[in-house]
Amino acid sequence: MNQGFESKSYWLSSMPYTPNPSLNGDITVDVGIVGGGFTGLSTAYHLKKENPDMRVAILDSEVVGFGASGRNGGFNMTLFGLTMPITAMRFGREKTRQAHFYMEEAVDYLHALIQKHDIACDYEHNGFLRVATSEKYKRRIMDEVEFAHKLGLEGISWLNESQVREEVGSPMYLGGWWEPRCGILNPAKLSWAWKDIVTALGVSVYENTAVTEISKQTGHVALQTENGRVKADKIVLATNAYSHLIPDIKRKQMPGWTYIVLTEPLSEDQLSQIGWANRQGVEDARNMIHYYRLTADNRLLMGGRDVGFAYGKNMDLDRNERIFAKLEADVRQIFPCLKSVSFTHRWGGPVSITTDMVPVIGFIGDKNIAYSIGCIGHGVSMTHLNGKTVSELVLGEETDLTDMFFVNRRILPWPPDPVKFIAAHMIRGCMHLGDLIHDPKPAA
Repeated sequence: MNQGFESKSYWLSSMPYTPNPSLNGDITVDVGIVGGGFTGLSTAYHLKKENPDMRVAILDSEVVGFGASGRNGGFNMTLFGLTMPITAMRFGREKTRQAHFYMEEAVDYLHALIQKHDIACDYEHNGFLRVATSEKYKRRIMDEVEFAHKLGLEGISWLNESQVREEVGSPMYLGGWWEPRCGILNPAKLSWAWKDIVTALGVSVYENTAVTEISKQTGHVALQTENGRVKADKIVLATNAYSHLIPDIKRKQMPGWTYIVLTEPLSEDQLSQIGWANRQGVEDARNMIHYYRLTADNRLLMGGRDVGFAYGKNMDLDRNERIFAKLEADVRQIFPCLKSVSFTHRWGGPVSITTDMVPVIGFIGDKNIAYSIGCIGHGVSMTHLNGKTVSELVLGEETDLTDMFFVNRRILPWPPDPVKFIAAHMIRGCMHLGDLIHDPKPAA
């Protein structure tokens, strides 16, 4: 039984939480869901809303929100994959438009669900800035804004240097992408609120319940755990970055670790020097992006900068002191007025990465096992709508969501280790080289 989930992120320590008991004995359900993150919780919610009599159970090896759902930056945003031009190169312009509309719906839908259920997750709907820190990346963002306009997308605009610095006062900013459709939140509070909501709907949630074997039986699927067994008509693998531990989908994605540092609460004087009165979520346009925002108590959270890759089944990469130190230096470089700020929390967590940087939802073999992977580190909004999409697949419905191009698509698998491990580090090295060439005065 996990005793240290609170240490995995600031969010997971931000309020008291008592896990549910683990599964003890055998149960029979209509749908068994492996994974208690946003995808699994959303799938369970939508299944029960559509069919209140359906027997649904969630099994998580740790606690609800333990993975990326409780460790991310807390951005409710429209980004799909990496960038629109990259998605267009792989899938074409029309599907890129469809992807953006899917994500607009995802952002609005999550915002509406939070309001509908009065979820206390420190939600603020303040918009999103993608800022340029060099001339090269200024040109990149301007081209991407123009590309979005050519696709006929609205609600995206360019801010020049003076305009973006009026919003957030960093001497590094040369301009930025502005999109009012974005919010920030506390993802652990959101995860735990969803557990209460689905439990009230009749979903059984078992925490500290690792699935040790998945087997297809005549007419059902069996989930074996240490102290019990689940017999289910259908199952959903809502395991994202942990999916490489499941034989049937292990090569469809690989986990990559992103890292975050958090300051002490900023003083009124520090905040006034930065500006940031509108409290938008911010990313930059570097290859190895930085993402940052303010928390409800005015701490500055910064993540990104680098990524970690594990070999084989290793999932123990949650801490990287080298990257933590560089992120702290980046905070002081971007905001010189914070040169003396103290940092109170440092953490990391795995995200799910497909070979083409686009999510995949579908079935394994027949239609008894569904899965969802590949949020590429921008999954807060996406996972909630993906859960609705998965629920419609499980119910056999044909809808606009199940007709999306990334549903039931073929995907090029990652090669096995050590080739995968070497390839991932080579890609990361090329991205770092681009930043070294084009980004001014990189932090030490």
